[in-house]
Amino acid sequence: MAKKSKKQQAGGTPATVALTAAGVEHTVHAYEHDPAHPSYGEEAAEAMGVSPDRVFKTLVADVDGTLTVAVVPVSGSMDLKALAAAVGGKRAAMADPALAERTTGYVRGGISPLGQRKKLPTVLDESAGAHPTICVSAGRRGLEVELAPADLATLTKAVLAPIGRG
Repeated sequence: MAKKSKKQQAGGTPATVALTAAGVEHTVHAYEHDPAHPSYGEEAAEAMGVSPDRVFKTLVADVDGTLTVAVVPVSGSMDLKALAAAVGGKRAAMADPALAERTTGYVRGGISPLGQRKKLPTVLDESAGAHPTICVSAGRRGLEVELAPADLATLTKAVLAPIGRG
């Protein structure tokens, strides 16, 4: 996995800049985004030729009034009750998309768990640990970053919990 040079870093997204600044090994995968595709995550998996259980989507939920990031495989969905429990909350609901975009600094379909405008509590589905590397959004549609799940958990201070549903 390649590290980015300072010149590449300057043109990167906040996610790739954060990875480079932290010295974390990662690979950036770019592909042509099709606005007509029904699923951003499945599109990424298909374009990269990667199993959908290794590509993780970033979802923003409201847990008892606190925006919380959930990172789950694109091959399934998020369990809101499990997310709430993972952060010691009682109720969780999907966040308003406009609020999620404003808070993270990313657009829907390109929200990365890394380099967000405001650091939010993060929960990574425990299934990530079954893979040497996983892919998450690098901060825009058509751009993914591949990294070790442990590095993602460390950088985001994520809690690992069973929050995905197959």
